[in-house]
Amino acid sequence: MWVITEDDSLFDECARAASSMDGWAASGPHRLEEVLEVPAGAGLAIVDGKLGGSGPFVAARLLSLAGAPRTVLVLPDSDDLVEPIARFCGAAGVLARGFDPTELADIAAAVERFSGQGSHPEEQADPVLPMALLEELSGQASRGAQLIEALADPETSLFNYEFLTYKLDEEFKRARRFGQPLSCVMLGFDGEADSGVLGSLASIFLQAARDTDILGRFDISSFLFLLPNTPARGAEVMAKRIRESAERLGLADVIGDRLELSVGIATFPHAKIGRADDLFRLSREAFQRAQADGSGVLHSI
Repeated sequence: MWVITEDDSLFDECARAASSMDGWAASGPHRLEEVLEVPAGAGLAIVDGKLGGSGPFVAARLLSLAGAPRTVLVLPDSDDLVEPIARFCGAAGVLARGFDPTELADIAAAVERFSGQGSHPEEQADPVLPMALLEELSGQASRGAQLIEALADPETSLFNYEFLTYKLDEEFKRARRFGQPLSCVMLGFDGEADSGVLGSLASIFLQAARDTDILGRFDISSFLFLLPNTPARGAEVMAKRIRESAERLGLADVIGDRLELSVGIATFPHAKIGRADDLFRLSREAFQRAQADGSGVLHSI
């Protein structure tokens, strides 16, 4: 494991913990720039919560984007918001100073388990926060709730349009870099629905989704899903599951008409998709064709 710190006592703490774990040893102390050059799959990167510069949350995000070793933040103290924020940044876990070696061993075991399945723990967690928000957040974890709230649609608690546009670009770059499929699903209905129906739909979406999926509200009656490492067939299965669940609940719009969902799907790689904008455009065009053909029709590109 790579220990990123200027604090010798933290390095010693990590070294003692590593010595109690089969097959692990601590390397360091290191600078962030050194570990950014380490290839993925090379263990863990332990990041000091008192790291200078932009701070530990930004460091976690940079390591995640670089495909470097999975990150564990070691913070001087914690609260209920720290771990969710850290996972937004791509960290595999959070520890407090004076941690029990078994806590680090559990995180390491999870990293090895997910790596063996071809995906990383941070890809099983919440999406990454934009850099501007992370820079504002560094050293101000007490403000985390306001920042996270700024990313969510208030009626559904799904991600809002602004965050979706950011995340689409980031997920597309990740898919292209690692040669993995990325499906973009646009799903919606005609008319309007009240907050209760919207909440029921959001619950259906979350139950059908994996932890890797990014779910957001696109506009008043449509939603956009980003499904990393998911081919078109997998996206179709998810969409059909959502439609069936909505039908079983008998959801209706504000005038009482039965709510029927139209779905459009586009998947990278595809000959017509060279940029993130292409992926979004094709999924929206497929969705619009589905609407024109009659609610409930699914088109996939």
